Amino acid sequence: MTQKGLVTATHGRHAVVESQDGLRRLCHFRGKKNEVVVGDHVLWSTSEDAGIIEQVQKRTNLFYRSDELRTKSFAANIDQIVVLVASDPDFSEEQIVRALISANSQNIPAFVALNKSDLHVPFERAKEKLKHYPAMGYDVLPLTLTRDSAVNPEFTDRLKNKISFIMGPSGAGKSTLINRLVPNAQALTGEISKALQSGKHTTTATTLYWTDSQRTSALIDSPGFQEFGLNHIEPSQLADLMPDLKEYNTGCKFYNCTHLHEPGCVVRAQVESGLISTSRYKIYGQLFNQLSTSRY
Repeated sequence: MTQKGLVTATHGRHAVVESQDGLRRLCHFRGKKNEVVVGDHVLWSTSEDAGIIEQVQKRTNLFYRSDELRTKSFAANIDQIVVLVASDPDFSEEQIVRALISANSQNIPAFVALNKSDLHVPFERAKEKLKHYPAMGYDVLPLTLTRDSAVNPEFTDRLKNKISFIMGPSGAGKSTLINRLVPNAQALTGEISKALQSGKHTTTATTLYWTDSQRTSALIDSPGFQEFGLNHIEPSQLADLMPDLKEYNTGCKFYNCTHLHEPGCVVRAQVESGLISTSRYKIYGQLFNQLSTSRY
């Protein structure tokens, strides 16, 4: 007899599935293919030593990255993506752009959380770097994540009743954030590591943590922000997935304008006028060329 469950962690050919009573169990996949990711709603059955995942139910979305060699799926059925960066050390805007493009391709809402707002000079510099994002629909929320400070209420309100995927580079404060909002996170991570037999490789496992006892709000933590491939995106799709470029890309002289060198390009005109940031346009050009090259 099968029952419903939620995948809360994966590693190799194993997954931790949470049943409707809140208990988490180690499960295996039936057959050779491993197509299960954290956030999946599954039907599973019991066996002698562990559960067996029989079926993955239909997803609302799937967040993933891809390069020339492979595709890495992070999570499914998520409500929003939180890109966490810090004012110090300096962050890569290209990484943010890549993550937001991938989120947009799956119609997943996203916003940026800017940590270390207590460092006045670096924070103001970082805010300036991100000044164009709110106009594109990406809020930039300030955070100060220390052991003693309270997490910004505006930020925590954005997490309520949502499954949020948290991503960010090393040093951004992701671990601090999760430990603040999920007091038992370290213990839970240890239990999951033991169940998955992943040992020191716990950081390679994507994990879902509930932030409330009612299990209505959750954070999904995953590594892999340093390299975020977009090979699943066609070069011709890029402008439509960048809101600032999309606003103008239908007014060009040529219907198939790449916005790189063609005459009569409205996008380039907006870059020159300052309505599109030069840094984002430069990243667009780099991504367009990379994706075009990788297909040949």
